[in-house]
Amino acid sequence: MPIITPRRTRGAVVLGAAALLASACSAAVGATSEPTGPSTGAAASWDQIMRAAQGQTVSLWMWGGDPQGNAYVDDVLAPAAKTLGVTLTRVPITDTKDAINRILAEKQAGRSDGAVDLVWVNGDNFRTGQQAGIWQCGWADGLPSAALTAPGDPLLTSDFGTPVDGCESPWHKAQFTFVYDSARVPDPPHSMNGLLEWIQAHPGRFTYPAPPDFTGSVFVREALYATAGGYAQVPAQFSQQAYDDATPPLWDALNAIRPSLWRGGDTYPKDSTQLDELFASGAVDFTMNYGPATLTKLVGDGTFPATTKVLTLDEGTVGNASFLAIPVTSGNSAGAQVVADLALSPAQQVAKADPSVWGQFTALDVSRLPATEAAAFAALPASPVVPPYDVLSRHANPELAAAWVPALDDGWRRNVQAAG
Repeated sequence: MPIITPRRTRGAVVLGAAALLASACSAAVGATSEPTGPSTGAAASWDQIMRAAQGQTVSLWMWGGDPQGNAYVDDVLAPAAKTLGVTLTRVPITDTKDAINRILAEKQAGRSDGAVDLVWVNGDNFRTGQQAGIWQCGWADGLPSAALTAPGDPLLTSDFGTPVDGCESPWHKAQFTFVYDSARVPDPPHSMNGLLEWIQAHPGRFTYPAPPDFTGSVFVREALYATAGGYAQVPAQFSQQAYDDATPPLWDALNAIRPSLWRGGDTYPKDSTQLDELFASGAVDFTMNYGPATLTKLVGDGTFPATTKVLTLDEGTVGNASFLAIPVTSGNSAGAQVVADLALSPAQQVAKADPSVWGQFTALDVSRLPATEAAAFAALPASPVVPPYDVLSRHANPELAAAWVPALDDGWRRNVQAAG
């Protein structure tokens, strides 16, 4: 059993974040941005945005299936926003498309005081919103905290192949990761093709969430890369020809493992939360997620076995970033910008990176931070379970363009789920 590093209490993290926040806010005064949202007007200074935000209530619509993420927003981010004069309300949703559909309906109705002020978004949902013209643009690059990200970072300038163009602000980075119980899997595979072979050799001990769940969808993309001979063999931009050429081996491979999945592939977990529950109960030997740093707390509190380990694949895995976007229907654009800037501040990024809080990888370039803030990241407890981000992201695979995602989800339903 590994030794679990003592974790700091959430109260200590909040106090540390508050101290950093005070210096971050003072540094932000006088910085400028050029938002295009209806609430602030073009070329508003950050002082003007802060004044316009006073007393506003910002509704953040986000996936509600992660208890640690929910607690972070409620217990850390929202109280910090309150000190800046903004009330932050978390609206839990089961699918980001719920927020997209609400915004589309309000845009069609001509609303300028819609129910959605901020959305946790990336990938296909961001692209859908861009095509429909529902996102405010031109504001994110002017946030004071944006200066602390790495210029030209491809994970932050392009979202699944869609240019960000100042239409969303980075929140954190993610690396898709497989997780296993080393007590039950003493000799794990170290490639995706090896994992597909392991599944067939160990019936009933593996499953994955059903697409279009985002974790199930990325599992399918990982399998696509493997069956195509590597990500370089799959064109990043979607075309029907590329899809028709690349997917037959994928469907063959997923159908080949289906009888060996948990419950014979007759049913799939609906999301990563259900998969985690199966792993925690010992029903399966693997789980998977985009936020592996959360494993530290899950092992530490006994939810996952002490023998839980991260499986690194020789060819790497998919990496991406998550963002916060403001809809054009928001009547609280100034407040939403203040929250987005706060969420990207060193204080909040270091609090969120702590495994005992949420354990998400920072979107900031730590080398660009002042010494005090950089030291706060260096002081984060090392995880006995999860390798550092620079190790996990080594050989990281790029995401396909967003148009691939619904096509693969639909193809999975027709060629795999329906085949069962």
